[in-house]
Amino acid sequence: MRTLLLVNPLASSVTARNRELVAQTLALDLDVEVAETAHRGHAIDLARKAASDDVACVFVLGGDGTLNEAANGLAGTSTCLAALPGGSTNVFARALGTSKHPVRAASELVAALQAGSVRRIGLGTANGRYFLFHVGMGFDAAVVEQVERRARFKRYASHPLFLYAGFATWFRHYDHRRPRLYVQAAGETPVDDAYLAICLNMNPYTYLGPRPLDIAPEADLDHHLVLVSVRTMAFLPMLGIIGSALGVGGAVRSRPEVGYTADVTSATVLGRESFPYQLDGDYLGEVDRVDLRHEPSVLDLVLPPSR
Repeated sequence: MRTLLLVNPLASSVTARNRELVAQTLALDLDVEVAETAHRGHAIDLARKAASDDVACVFVLGGDGTLNEAANGLAGTSTCLAALPGGSTNVFARALGTSKHPVRAASELVAALQAGSVRRIGLGTANGRYFLFHVGMGFDAAVVEQVERRARFKRYASHPLFLYAGFATWFRHYDHRRPRLYVQAAGETPVDDAYLAICLNMNPYTYLGPRPLDIAPEADLDHHLVLVSVRTMAFLPMLGIIGSALGVGGAVRSRPEVGYTADVTSATVLGRESFPYQLDGDYLGEVDRVDLRHEPSVLDLVLPPSR
């Protein structure tokens, strides 16, 4: 079976040693070629070429941004995607139940592939680009931007860096005096006073160390999207929302500051002015509109044994 190991050599957890060990593990049972990304967007091209060359599966050793690019290259094809943990947080791989150790994960996913543990899943799109697990708009994306400005520290202190960026963004880098977003899900009452919005294809939103941030339990790969909007940036309510996401207190959807819509097939987020957005943890700049869609049955995904 022809496969490609697509590696982001700059990803936080990727080393020359684990890259070689993963390649050796795959080569025990598969015909594997290795390709490294050289610039942003390169994984899209490499994955797309693999699909056009009838490669059966693309294993991705990198972070969530590299996985997102690979998914965009493979969507709509019959080449499947296998997610190996190589980044700082590895939200998608961890949400699937993949082992946190790249070599062990490679062995598990090879066995899953050979056993036919492959599911055709739906993805979300934001302005035409696919996302695996979420797109964040407003304050959420501003935090990701601050993290990316300090990307060289992610390898050594990823979770403390995210916490620092969150506080720094709240205090210095985001206007929290007035709402910026108008959020309209198809067939629902709009939210016209949101400071941030997150659209999810699966849960959790992210992880703080071992703890998942559960903001949309209904979001999973078998259903449509969930859209969450937050109508406050006051410090104490925001801490309360984060606490709810960590399992301290009631569910996020029950909080009065939160707008929550499940089973979303399409939605639009408009800005009173331009606003930042990110896909799968990858900052994409500022826009004045994001059109969201759910695209069913568009990507073949290798599932680990726990799924």
